[in-house]
Amino acid sequence: MTKQAKAPQTQQQLNHRANALNKNTGTSGTNPVNAQVHGNRGKQLNPNQR
Repeated sequence: MTKQAKAPQTQQQLNHRANALNKNTGTSGTNPVNAQVHGNRGKQLNPNQR
């Protein structure tokens, strides 16, 4: 079997990945992509919500 090379990611895919990891600390704004990626995590980690 031969390995097939992965297609390079588009700039849009790279931007989405960067946005998902960037939480904009130190700014007054929010990052909607990051908020959607990590949306339910805070509730799941909250010990009062068990």
